[in-house]
Amino acid sequence: MIEQGMASFWAGERVRLRGFEPDDWIAFMHLATDEEQLTDLLHPPRSAEDFRAWAKEQDAAKPDGDYFRLAIEAAGTGEIVGTVGSHHADPRAGCFEYGVTIGAEHRREGYAVEAVVLLLRFMFAEMRYHKCEARIFAHNEAPLALQRRLGLVEEGRRRDRVFLSGRHHDLVIMGMLADEFAQLHSPSEL
Repeated sequence: MIEQGMASFWAGERVRLRGFEPDDWIAFMHLATDEEQLTDLLHPPRSAEDFRAWAKEQDAAKPDGDYFRLAIEAAGTGEIVGTVGSHHADPRAGCFEYGVTIGAEHRREGYAVEAVVLLLRFMFAEMRYHKCEARIFAHNEAPLALQRRLGLVEEGRRRDRVFLSGRHHDLVIMGMLADEFAQLHSPSEL
C-alpha cells in the first residue's frame, strides 16, 4: 500500500514504468531499429502502420497472468527510453524470465538497472516468485555486464543455441533467487 505523499511503486529516481499508449508507436519503431543494429534480433521490416496497430493492441490488451511488458519512461522528460517485462512465468515452480530493451541513445544512463530492479521487486515481493532468469547472447557483453551488476549469476550456457547474422551463437542463462535479490537491493534503494 502506498502512503500519502509516497512515490509510486512503479517509479524510481530515473524512470517510471507504465502501460503502453497508442501514441507510443514511434518510440517502439525506433527501439526495433536499435535492436536490429545491435544484431540482437533480426526481423523483416515493419511498416509504420504495423507499429501503430501494434501499439493500439498493446494499449487495449488485458494482462495475461504474470506475462506483461511495460514502457520505461525517463522521469525527467517523460520520453520512452525502453521496455521491460516478464515472460515464461511459472507460478507453480516460482520461476519467471524477464527482458529489457533500452534505446541506443539512452544506454549507460542507469535506466535499465532501475527499471529491472522495479520489475524484480514486484515479481519477488508482490507476486512471490522465487527465481528470476535471463537469457543473453554470449557475444553481447553489455547485457551480460548488466545482469552481473544486478546480481544475476551465470547458471549455464547453451552452445550454438541461436542462429543470427549467418552463424550460430551461444546463449547464456543467468539467474537470481528472491533472497539474493533482497540482500542486494533494499526496498529504499530507489
